[in-house]
This record gives sequence, structure tokens and C-alpha cells, in this order.
Amino acid sequence: MPANLGHPGHSGLMDAVYGRQRHIYDVTRKFYLLGRDRLIADLAPSPGDTVLEIGCGTGRNLILTARRYPQARLFGIDISEAMLETARANIAKAGLAGQITLARADATAFSPDALFGLPAFDRVFISYAVSMIPAWQAAIAAAAGVLAPAGSLHIVDFGQQERLPPVARRLLQAWLRRFHVTPRADLAAVLGDLAARHQGRLAEQRLHRGYAWLFALRLG
Repeated sequence: MPANLGHPGHSGLMDAVYGRQRHIYDVTRKFYLLGRDRLIADLAPSPGDTVLEIGCGTGRNLILTARRYPQARLFGIDISEAMLETARANIAKAGLAGQITLARADATAFSPDALFGLPAFDRVFISYAVSMIPAWQAAIAAAAGVLAPAGSLHIVDFGQQERLPPVARRLLQAWLRRFHVTPRADLAAVLGDLAARHQGRLAEQRLHRGYAWLFALRLG
């Protein structure tokens, strides 16, 4: 088992779910994984800053981030080797292998130093992965724990669709369950507690009538 891969059952599940879907993932998900590009715009790293994506999937977000911030150093982890295989191919095709480094690791327990030889990151982001990680609270705590002083954690994920019509809400949630996706109703509360613990500032946006929630936790 690779270092820092603490949940082989979940790793196997993700490989099974996305072993085939990874080939069409970006084409199909662009219509309903909303808010990802807004998150990337909010990152705004300075030249030379380090940026980590937790649950990097096919590498789509890292590629867009690298193009937007060519002077940043980018890193990604994922628990699924199938997804990482696709990400490596996509990154190489984009000509960005020199700017983006990937590793297989468990989001709930990983060492930046062991994986990348770094003590911490200036920016960490998680895009539509919190709703797929069983121990999601541990993953968020781990993400905050690898932030550099004055760093920031950015999260976008499914909200509770609180302002959508009831029928649309039920259909969406039934669809998400087919892919082992569970929107986290208490995500805002958990991040608020984390902000207080780290003496940080939490910004929150509800997008598209609560379809998606976007958060930025800033330290310092």
C-alpha cells in the first residue's frame, strides 16, 4: 500500500466507480459541478506560492490553475490510482508536467514532506470531493493542518439545494447517491469551528439557489 493511504476500501471503491467514467468525467461533469472556476479565481496565489488540490481527479482543475497562475507551484493528491493515471496523461498532454506534481494519498492523513518534500502549502483547495470522502471532517482538518501561515483553504461542493424546487432537489439527491455522493449539511458549521480554532476568517457563498456552496478559510 502506498504511504499515507489509510483507507484501501475507499480507494478500491473510487477506482471501481471511476475506472471507466474517468474517460468521460470532464465532459459530463462540466454541466453540474458548478463553482469550480470561481474557486480557482479566488485562489490568487503569489508568484512562487505552493498550491495543493485534495482529490484532484482527472487533473482538470490543476491544469486550469496552472494556466491562470503560471508562476505557482502546483500539487495534487487523490486516493484513486485510476484517476491519477488519467490526470498524469492530461497534464502531460497540456505540457504542464514541470509545474504540477501528483501523488497517491488519503485526504484524511497525509504528509506534505513525505509526498512532496514540503512543510506546508500557501493554498489548499477541495473541489467536489468533501461529499465523497467518508471521513470528510478529518479530511478538512488535515487540509487546514497543512496550510502555511497566512495560507487559505478553499472548498466548493454540493450544498443542500435549499432554494431549489422540492422535486428538483429530490431528483438531484437521488442521482448523487448513485455515485456515492453525500452533500454535507453541516459543512458550514464545521468550517466555522475550524476558523475559530485557527483564528482565521471564513467567507461563504451560496451559489445557484444553494445548489453549491463555496467557502474560503483564510489564516492570519
